[in-house]
Amino acid sequence: MIHHLKGRLVEKTPTYVVVECAGVGYFVNVSLHTFSNLPDGEHISLYTHLQVKEDSHTLFGFVQRSEREIFRLLISVSGIGSSIARTMLSSLEPVQIRDAIANGDVPTIQSIKGIGAKTAQRVILDLRDKILKVYDIGEVSTSTNNTNKEEALSALEVLGFARRPAEKAVDKVLAQDSSLSVENIIKLALKNL
Repeated sequence: MIHHLKGRLVEKTPTYVVVECAGVGYFVNVSLHTFSNLPDGEHISLYTHLQVKEDSHTLFGFVQRSEREIFRLLISVSGIGSSIARTMLSSLEPVQIRDAIANGDVPTIQSIKGIGAKTAQRVILDLRDKILKVYDIGEVSTSTNNTNKEEALSALEVLGFARRPAEKAVDKVLAQDSSLSVENIIKLALKNL
């Protein structure tokens, strides 16, 4: 519904901000991650998620689109509401949450206040495949050969290899020589699979 807000920062606290857009002040809930990354200037831009419930409309704001995507994934898990998802994003960086889910790191997820062992396992179970499919959420590696890496991974997936092992093999190859062509990356990765 409301994709983003761009306006004047009227009020800023660690849990919410008020952004004035065309004379209307929006009360926007934020995580500590977003709070700490807000620019010092008066004019800001936030990606938003509007949660509509029977008794309320709650707006959540994020400095980065990747944080909003992680938030949306988290609230899709049974037992994880918007307040727990915001706590998770306040406790860990979005990239840390993404990596913990992708790697099945239960202790990292469980280290967040309010998350028990069963909830941490449910988060990983429900989101791991989604995270791995869209592993480029956020700022993954920005090497010059990122395009070659992605093309090689796509080719290996077409050949029937799972993304996780294929990615490890490709990363191993690129660690040795990052200037390889897509064809050479695939050939060398196949030797490691």
